[in-house]
Amino acid sequence: MTEKNLVKTVQSTLEKLGKLKLDQQLQEELTWCLGSYEYDQNPVGVIEKSSKALELLKSKREEHARAVSKKLIEDLEKLVLN
Repeated sequence: MTEKNLVKTVQSTLEKLGKLKLDQQLQEELTWCLGSYEYDQNPVGVIEKSSKALELLKSKREEHARAVSKKLIEDLEKLVLN
């Protein structure tokens, strides 16, 4: 995943978490990790927090399929698994 795609995916994830009012602390941690990544290009924190967001969004999608797009789930999976 390119740097641009990583940033875009994390920003989309943050927007969705905010819209669905899910885990405010995770949103704050992911925002911090994204800023850190943009500074030092080390994706470890972003990947760790994105995996937590992925689990949360997958469970929300199971409850209500239209709540979270399939593309966002797929993009997060690419980020976390690569």
